[in-house]
Order: sequence, then structure tokens, then C-alpha cells
Amino acid sequence: MPAENALGFLRIVETAKTLPPVILIAGPQAFLREYLVDAIAHRLTREGLQYRTFQIANASDFASVVEELRAPDLFAPKRMLVCRVMRSFRDRGGDESPSADDSSEKETRGGDAGLIGAVTDARPPNHLVIVYDKDAAPAKIRRAAESAGILVNCLRPFDNQLPQYAQSFARGFDLKLSQSAAELLVARHGGDLAAIANALGKLAIHLEKGASIEAADLTEQGPSKQPEPFEIAESLSSGKTTATLAQLTRALAGGRDAVEILAVEFIPVMRRMMLAASMLAARKSAYDIAGALGFGPSSALATRAIDGAKRFGLARLQRAYHRASELDEGFKNGQIKDRAEALSALVLDLMSQ
Repeated sequence: MPAENALGFLRIVETAKTLPPVILIAGPQAFLREYLVDAIAHRLTREGLQYRTFQIANASDFASVVEELRAPDLFAPKRMLVCRVMRSFRDRGGDESPSADDSSEKETRGGDAGLIGAVTDARPPNHLVIVYDKDAAPAKIRRAAESAGILVNCLRPFDNQLPQYAQSFARGFDLKLSQSAAELLVARHGGDLAAIANALGKLAIHLEKGASIEAADLTEQGPSKQPEPFEIAESLSSGKTTATLAQLTRALAGGRDAVEILAVEFIPVMRRMMLAASMLAARKSAYDIAGALGFGPSSALATRAIDGAKRFGLARLQRAYHRASELDEGFKNGQIKDRAEALSALVLDLMSQ
């Protein structure tokens, strides 16, 4: 079977009648690698397969994987074997093939040969899942996996794929996520797939299976609901005075430290907006501003920083940032006692015309 990206493979897990007997997962996105393993395990365990895992730290560990695949098991006739090739094994060169004329050494070391043997011995109803914790598996392993099953590349998703990932994560919780809700999650968390999945996981705790999630369900604020991380910063950059003050009050009442809120929610977003405002004054493009901020051209954080820069202007942002720096110093040396009032005044000073 051909190689797939993570999003395409998640669709296969959801819709395919049967999964390939061999699945090789590799790529730089650690969260996606682990999420795919969980998605496969969730499906196969419901089909009656027993979950077993192996850590490959040296070449001899492949022998136990091959033995597990070959040996019948009275109590677990159908098994899902997850074979994790650890970083320490790869760093020692265990997955590199020796010269072709030294076949005995190759078998002794067992690097490529051991894993290729495990791939060859994988047969239905058993499933072998191989997870490499770095960018790519060796070429011989990829070819063996593609001939016997499927190769999944966990690469950084494109911006237009992020809402699709959010909807796929929601389906994993037996929830339905509308397009507007998916776009709102992406705007809130950017390309942080782990944060998107975590937000949906917290929603799933309180919702019935099969429930639909609309954008209003994500923005609805109860009187005791704690704001999500960076939600205060989002409201601040959007110019929402009432929402920012309400979220600030709930966060402080819920136990968040004023120093942490200032350092995490206020100062970074003010710095981004101030940099964007100075570059807009120099007639720089949105593409240049996003690059200077360290984001992609279509990043939600870059877009909010540019919108906030246009909304507040450079002079007002400089005054607010200077005041925030003074508050940070005053909080840390104990000169400012009423921290909640000081933070509220900072918000009002920035929002006022």
C-alpha cells in the first residue's frame, strides 16, 4: 500500500473494513505518532485484539517480537503488537545495515534483518504497529512495510488541514464538530494539535456520545468557568474589554497567580502587537510581520497580533507595554499589593481611547 499522511490514515482507521496487518508510523510530530497508536488500539481492542507492546532498545529485542508473532497463544489468538524503536537504539546505529558480504554479522546485529523479519511474519488476524521516534524509518524498513502494509508519515500539518484534524479528534470522542467550531478551536490554539485534542477531551467529559458541538458551545461562558490558557490574551488582542475583565476575575478567583497571568497572558501578546504595529508603520507586509513574529503567514496568532496592532496603534501599545513591565517589577518586589486592581487598570488603560 502507498504511504499516507496522518490525516488520511485517521480516515482509514474510521472507515476501512479492515486495517493493514503492518503499520509503520514515523515522522517528527510526536503527538501525532502517539495519537495514531491510540486510535489504532481503540479500534482493534474493540474488535477483540489483545494489546501488547515492545520496546526496541537493542537488536536482540526483535527476537521476542518475531517469536510473539509466530507463536500461537491460547488466551490471545488475536493480538496487536506495538513495536517502539527507541531513540537510543537508532543513535547507536542499530537500524543501519552492515555490508552485504557480511551476512553473519547482519544476522547477529539483527538491525534491519530483525525488523524485516517481524514485518514478514505479521499476518492477520494479528497486527504489527512499528513506531519510530524520529523523522523517518530506514529505507529497507519502509519498503518492507509498504509491501506488507502501510507507511504513515506524521509531518507538520498544513494550516488548511487543522480544522480537519479537529473534526477527526472529535469523532474519536464520538462527537460531531461543526466547521465553525473547528475553525474557532484552530483560531484559539493555532497549530497545537495536542491542545485542540485536549480541549475536545474536556468537552467530551460533559457531553453525551454523538452530541454536536457548535461554535457557541466553545465560547459560552458560565459564571464559574475558568478561562482556557491564553484565552485572556485572545480577548485582550481582540479588544473585548468586558470579556477580558470577566475572564481575568474568574482566573484570579480560581487560583491563578497575578504574576503568571501578567507574564503569560498580557506581556507576550502586547509585545507581539507592538512589534506588528512598528512594522506596519514601516509599511511591512503581513507576510514579513508573521515571519518576524516567528509564525507562518496564515497563523492565527500572527493575524490576531496584526489586527490588535491596527486596533490600538503603536503609541498606545508602547504605553501599555511600559506599564505592564512596571507592574511585573512591582508584583515581584512586593510594592504592589492589590494585583487584581492593577491588572484591571492595565486592561482599561489599553482599551480606552
